[in-house]
Amino acid sequence: MGRSVIVNSQNFVSEVIDASFQYPVLVDFFATWCGPCQMLKPVLEALTQDYDFVLAKMDIDQNAALAQRYGIEGVPDVRIVIEGKMRPGFVGFLPAPQIRDLLKGLGLVSKLDAALMTTQALVDRGNLSEAAQSFESLLQQYADRPELLFAAAQFYQRQQQPEKAIDLLGQVDHKALEWSEKAAALKGLLSLQDSGSDSEMNEGQTELDRDFQTAVQYALQEQYEAALEGFLAIVSRNRKYRNDGARKAMILVFDLLGEDQDLPQIYRKKLTRMLY
Repeated sequence: MGRSVIVNSQNFVSEVIDASFQYPVLVDFFATWCGPCQMLKPVLEALTQDYDFVLAKMDIDQNAALAQRYGIEGVPDVRIVIEGKMRPGFVGFLPAPQIRDLLKGLGLVSKLDAALMTTQALVDRGNLSEAAQSFESLLQQYADRPELLFAAAQFYQRQQQPEKAIDLLGQVDHKALEWSEKAAALKGLLSLQDSGSDSEMNEGQTELDRDFQTAVQYALQEQYEAALEGFLAIVSRNRKYRNDGARKAMILVFDLLGEDQDLPQIYRKKLTRMLY
């Protein structure tokens, strides 16, 4: 857990410069008349409860000389001080998720991230009951965090509890664009599995139906390359199958993985070559 402190010319060296050799210091240059500053203040203070950093709040009107020394021209202006050196952070209001990205870039790990790593270790060791208890506890503490909702949904879908997974995915805030896209993609794949469960009881199931469901299961088991190969093979055999369903399923896998991964880039090119 971090801490918050009000700084001025008298304590700036001890609370900012000296402290930065132990923890990163975020200096929030603000003004009492600044609306965005008042919006940003509770966001930054809340983040000190989740990350180990010092939030140093400085009123530029009461510390004009310091503000001038560091070239503060508009507020809020948040600077980062590490090992005595001040560097740019951001200017203006930023929502919590974007500030979290900034903190992660500094190598800071939140309490939630640490708890998720511990929970994943339980999963890896096969302690599934303890992992489920951990997820339930975290969901009570961090009910609105999209990364937790998504991780818990993945856990429950692996435990053959698709209804619970879908419920959690539906709680992901659409404003959290990265996670909402992943949540929508996983929901889409789960819905394909549901429709496949019904068709498996159908004596008229075709070879394409079986291949499609195999690819869906690969995707849900996180064997993404095998899933994409399976869907691509169906596209090559019958583009009209399930109303272009195999290509649409590939798009769901792309969204689930994110564009910064290699597989979506590789298979987008393969799909494009096949179609055009």
